[in-house]
Amino acid sequence: MIKEENIEKYLDELIPNPKCELNFNKDYELLIAVMLSAQTTDKRVNFVTSKLFNKYPSLKKLKDADINDIEDIIRELGNYKKKSLGVKKIATELYEKYDGKVPNNREILESLPMVGRKTTNVVLSVLFNEPNFAVDTHVFRVSKRLKLATEKDDVLKVEEKLKKHFNKNSWSKLHHQFVLFGRYYCTARNPKCDNCKLKEYCKYEK
Repeated sequence: MIKEENIEKYLDELIPNPKCELNFNKDYELLIAVMLSAQTTDKRVNFVTSKLFNKYPSLKKLKDADINDIEDIIRELGNYKKKSLGVKKIATELYEKYDGKVPNNREILESLPMVGRKTTNVVLSVLFNEPNFAVDTHVFRVSKRLKLATEKDDVLKVEEKLKKHFNKNSWSKLHHQFVLFGRYYCTARNPKCDNCKLKEYCKYEK
């Protein structure tokens, strides 16, 4: 487990206090923001959600919002028509079925419109401190470069392997560290390899 220990040690050195970079003030705002973040950047999501949540500052107002207005606000995210419907449906279900609260329940969360395993993992981890290793595009890439997973592994397999490689108590912290490491250091294009202390484990470097 020397490799895993060195990875954790370096990430702790590089990113000692990782956190979710999506802005939110209420539990449902995080859920919606993570859903919206698919195939786009947190920076763009934060830009549109600041407008969205300021204009519709409650679940009731959000569920009653005009779909065309939601589309206009989040248009730059891509796939905005489906995501706009997702926003309204999530707001409606939370308001009408769950007393306006995000439930601490994986099955319920994954049954919500456009909410998959990754979004659920993030929400359970951030809101309820449940150990999880959500796999987004950055975690997916970094895991394969560091040979913690193989090229043929899908998202679920990568998650399973990461959970085997690392202690359960570290999963949530490591998830954020992998995300930020992939976002700012081990980038898809032109990764900052020169000073990286994980080069000996990295397939990209070789």
